[in-house]
Amino acid sequence: MTIQWFPGHMTRARRQIEEKLKLIDLAIELLDARIPLSSRNPMVNQILKGKPRLVLLNKQDLADPQATADWVAYFKAQGLEALPIDANSGAGVRELVPRCRALLADKIEAQRARGVNPRAVRALIVGIPNVGKSTLINRLAGRKVAITGDKPGVTKGQQWIKTQDGLDLLDTPGILWPKFEDQAVGVRLAATGAIRDEILHAQDIVFYALRYLAPHYASELNERYQLAIDPEKLDPDNPDEVVALMEGIGRKRGCLVSGGRVDLEKASQLFLRDLRDGKLGRISLEHPGELG
Repeated sequence: MTIQWFPGHMTRARRQIEEKLKLIDLAIELLDARIPLSSRNPMVNQILKGKPRLVLLNKQDLADPQATADWVAYFKAQGLEALPIDANSGAGVRELVPRCRALLADKIEAQRARGVNPRAVRALIVGIPNVGKSTLINRLAGRKVAITGDKPGVTKGQQWIKTQDGLDLLDTPGILWPKFEDQAVGVRLAATGAIRDEILHAQDIVFYALRYLAPHYASELNERYQLAIDPEKLDPDNPDEVVALMEGIGRKRGCLVSGGRVDLEKASQLFLRDLRDGKLGRISLEHPGELG
C-alpha cells in the first residue's frame, strides 16, 4: 500500500521556505515525540541545506519517557541537539531560546567582537501537519497569533512572529512528503492524527497499531480495556490474534451490534481517540533500538 497525500499548498510551502533561508539564522524542526522518525519529513535535510538546527520532540507528555530519552541520544549521535517539550503545558519550552542562542554562540560572539549588538535570532519553524507548531508559537509569543486546530493542514501561509524572549519566528505550513513508501510510516502518522482520517480506514490504522502496541505496551492495554494480553504468548504477526484483540476492546467498551457481534469500526474509532488523547498512558510507536 502506498499512501499519497500532498495538497498543493504544501508544494508552495516548500518553495517559500527555500526562498526565505537567506533571512534566517537557524531552523527549529518540530517532531512528534511518539514517532520522531515517522514525523520527520525526509525532504527537510535537503530543504534546509545545512542551516543550524534544533530538534524539538513535542507532545512528550504523551510519549514513553524512556523512548524519548533514547531518541535524544539518537539525535545527539547524528550531530543534532534534541529538546523534549510539551507545547500545550509549556514544559521544556523555556529552554528553547537559550538552546537556539547556544547553537549560534560563535556567530553572536563574532558580532560582539565587531562591536555589533546582536539582533534577535531569526528562526524558521518547520514540521509536518498537526505536530503542534501553532500551539508552540502562541506560547512563545505569549498571545494567540497562530491558528490552532486538531486537524492537519490548518496553517496555510507564512508569517513572522516576535516572541517574548527575543526570537523572531517564521511560521510555515506543515509539509508532508508526496507519498509514504513505507506503510508503517503512514500508519503511525495516521494513528497520531498527522494525516486526515479520510486517508486510511480506522480499522486498518488500529490493526497495525495494535501489532506494535500489544507486545510493547500489554500492561497499558490490559489496564485500559480489562484484557489479559500475555506478550510472551502473543503473535502480533498472526492477523487472527490482532483482530481478536480489536474485538476484545470493542466488547469491553460496549461496541456491539445485533447478535452480539462487535462493531469493529466503532471500536476502532474509540481506540484511536484513546490513543491520541493519552488515555492508554505514555506510549511511543517507534524506538531507535528498532532501526535496522
